[in-house]
Parts: sequence; structure tokens; C-alpha cells
Amino acid sequence: MSYEWRDGNQVELLINGEEFYPRVFEAIRTARKEVLLETFIIFEDKVGAELQQALIQAAGNGARVEITVDGYGTADLSAPFLAEMIEAGVKIHMFDPSPRVLGMRTNLFRRLHRKVVVVDAELAFIGGINYSADHLGDFGPMAKQDYAVAVRGPIVADIHRDTLQMLSPAERDSSKLTPVTRHAGDSRIRLSVRDNDERNDDIEKQYLDAMRNAQHRMVIANAYFFPGYRLIREMRNASRRGVKVTLILQGQPDMPWARGFSRLLYNYLLREGITIYEYCQRPLHGKVALIDREWSTVGSSNLDPLSLSLNLEANLIIRDPAFNQRLYDHLINLASEHCKPISLERILRGYWWRAPIIFLSFHFLRHFPAIAGWLPAHTPKLKSLKTVAINDGTSEVCFEQEKVS
Repeated sequence: MSYEWRDGNQVELLINGEEFYPRVFEAIRTARKEVLLETFIIFEDKVGAELQQALIQAAGNGARVEITVDGYGTADLSAPFLAEMIEAGVKIHMFDPSPRVLGMRTNLFRRLHRKVVVVDAELAFIGGINYSADHLGDFGPMAKQDYAVAVRGPIVADIHRDTLQMLSPAERDSSKLTPVTRHAGDSRIRLSVRDNDERNDDIEKQYLDAMRNAQHRMVIANAYFFPGYRLIREMRNASRRGVKVTLILQGQPDMPWARGFSRLLYNYLLREGITIYEYCQRPLHGKVALIDREWSTVGSSNLDPLSLSLNLEANLIIRDPAFNQRLYDHLINLASEHCKPISLERILRGYWWRAPIIFLSFHFLRHFPAIAGWLPAHTPKLKSLKTVAINDGTSEVCFEQEKVS
């Protein structure tokens, strides 16, 4: 099922953990009815600890609290950390947990990469920010630059319904809340998700439609940038029409290979008149874009093979001139103050010996989703975490398989 555009919403841009965490933790702590949370990563650090206590407080308020985490991204939480939540009434579900082989995690592909929170079916958050201290500036040079949005209004009903779909039928049916859908603002918003079922290219389609209709400007800030040919072609076509296309990509990456893959495309993009900046102040983890003066998107989906073809993702597509302008002003300031422009002359240095590598790597990565697609697809498959008391007073965690359809 694809979601429709919803009018009458309020949307607020939240930049980095400094703006996101206080808002989401306060919303969770004051929940009275329900908290639904999905995330790729929770680390057992000061941010994870604050999230844990906020969830425990919500459960203490009498709210139903359901959190779903990824079995790869959130694989190392300790049994006592989890047990404290479970004993307080927080229900924890893990997406595709798998045992390590020779100390290595094997569940690499088709991850639950979404970052969604819905509180009391009235307020929702979507973005790219995980629950870890590396999203705060005091983490140091490797602190991540990232984004989320807080929304109220009719769109929350779609987000609430979609988040419930991740749970088992019994858990879905236990939610008796009617989402608050009254008019909250002037934003027109559409929920766009990618799964491994009927909506496997919905986010990509939203980008493509907006790019084909672009007339003035396009700014994309993306952490892991290696889109397929269709997206690259529409960027090229937009640039040829006179649209000013600007890319803000990683210059100080948390994963160096990510910048290496992106740079495979620089020569082609620069020759088409596309402007490229590399953000060098800190690792860029954002997944945001804007086109012209109304269309914007914020969410969890990168423009790379994992996000566009394999992972479970969630973005909001936002039509709101004021929001678009705020995001534009921020990104252009980011580019001018904290980025270095990439020139074609610089990229062509040593190109003669790198060209064959670029050619082979580009075509391998273009076909990577199809290759990875030979692996079994992960439909929403969850295991519920339970605690078992040990004689010495410690706790260990065991799993109970859930049936999700």
C-alpha cells in the first residue's frame, strides 16, 4: 500500500542530536498512552542510557511502549540494560537477530534502517539520527551531522499505522488508539517507505518525479551517495535544463569506502555542470534533499544501493515553502562555511590509471542490489526479547519468535 498526500500538518526541522534528543526524550517521558519506536542503532552510552530511562518512565506512566531495533545495528546491548527496560514493561523486538560467526556479524543486508518514533498517536519523529553519543558535538571530530523532523497533523495517522505494521498481528491489534488527525499547520506531507515487498522503490520514485519536474534548484545532502543510473540521469537532465544542482557529500567520512564510491561518479557529474561540495567539519550522516522552492525530503534513506534496494527505510516528502527555505538556507551555509568545492581539474589528476578501476567498480555497484537480491529477502521478521534470571542474580536475554504477516 502506498500512502497519499496529507494536508494540514506542522513540521519542524531538527538538526543534530542537540536539537533532536531533547525533543524526542521529553515527548517519550511525558507519553501517557503509547510509544512506538523503530531504530537501527541504540548504543549503551549516555544517549542510550537517557533513551532507556525515558522509555521506562513512559511505561511507568501507564503507556504501552514498543521498540523495534535492528539485529545488526543494535547487537551489543548488555543483558542488564535490556532487562531493566523489560522488567519495567517495555516490549523490545529485534529485527533479524543472527549469531556471530567467528566473531563477525553475518546479517549484513536488508536491515531495518528506519528511525521512527510515534508518541500517543499525536506526535511523530522521522529522520536519520540513531541513539548514540556520536550524534552530539561533544563527541569530538567524528560527531555526525544529521537531521530529523517532528510532525503533527493528519500525517501522524499514516506513520502510526505503518509503524504498527512492523509488529505481529497480536501486537497491532492491541493498539486501540485513534490517531489525532486535526489540522496542525500548512504543510502537505506524504510518507514514503521502502520495504522488500510491494513498496520496494517508492522512495526512489519520489525523488525521480521531483527531479523530472525541477525548474530552479536542487540540493542533495547525502551521507552514502551512489545512486542508480535513473537518478543520475535525472540529475544530469535537470542540470542541462538550467537547474542549479548542488551535491553536499562526505569529506570526512565515518566509513572511508563510502567517499571512495561516491568519487567514482564525480567526473561524470562535474562534466554535466553539477556542483559538488565535500563537508569536512565532521562526518555527514544526513539524508535530506530539496528541489525548487517547495519540495523537500528528510528520512533514513541514503541514495545508495543498500537504502534504495535492500534496507527498510522511511522518509517524509514535504511540500512547504517555509520548510524548504529553512533547509535551503542551512545547507547553503553548510556548503559555504564548512565544505570544500570539488573541481574537475582536481578529480582528473591521475584519472588515466584510475579509469579502469572506476569503470569496473561503478558497474559492479550498479548491479550489486541484484546480486544481493539472490539472498533471501527479509520480510518483517521479529523476535521478542525476554529475560531469564540466573542463579547468581544476573540476567541473560533470550528470544521468542514472533509471527509477522
